[in-house]
Amino acid sequence: MEILIATHNLHKKEEIQQILGTEYIVTSLSDYNLNEEIIEDGNSFQENALIKAKYCFEKTGKGSVGDDSGLVVEALDGRPGIYSARYAGNHNFQKNIEKVLEEMKGEPNRRAYFITVLCFKDKDGEHYFEGRVYGNLTTEVFGADGFGYDPIFIPDDYNMTFAQMLPEEKNKISHRSEALKLFLEFLNSRGGIL
Repeated sequence: MEILIATHNLHKKEEIQQILGTEYIVTSLSDYNLNEEIIEDGNSFQENALIKAKYCFEKTGKGSVGDDSGLVVEALDGRPGIYSARYAGNHNFQKNIEKVLEEMKGEPNRRAYFITVLCFKDKDGEHYFEGRVYGNLTTEVFGADGFGYDPIFIPDDYNMTFAQMLPEEKNKISHRSEALKLFLEFLNSRGGIL
C-alpha cells in the first residue's frame, strides 16, 4: 500500500520508510514530479502539516501525509519552532545550527524538544498524530549522521546526539517515529486500508 509523503527530502522519505516497514510503499513529491514549492504559511505545526497533506491529496487523489517538524528550545521562548528549517537560511542546517548555538552561548538551560506533527488527508478528512522527544542541546556539533539539528541534540537517557546514533537506534525513539507509530495504529484500526 502506498503512502504519499509531502516532501522532497530523501532523508525524511528513507526514515519514514524504515519506520513504517515493508508493508507500505512510501512515495514523495519527487515521485510525482510535483516540484512547485508548497507555501507553509501556517501559524502552527498542525497548520503546516495540513497545508502539505492537502496539497498532495488534491494533486494526486492519494492518501497523503504532511509532516511538520521542528526544534523547540525552552531558553529561546520556543524558537526556532515552526521556522526550524529556515531559521538562518532556507534549509541550510549548518547555518541554522550555528545560529541556535550562538543564541544559546552561556545559557545554562539547555532543555529542548523535537516535535513532529503528521496530518493524514484522504477522502474521509484529516487525522493528526504528534510525537515528541525531550533532551538537551550541546554547546558544539557532535556526529555526522542524521539531518537538521541532530548534531546538537542529546535525547534524555542518552549520552550521544541523534547524529551520533545509528539510524535504527534514532528511529526507535525519535519524534517522527512516535508520530508514525500512532499513524500506524490508526491505519491498522482501519484494517490497513488507505
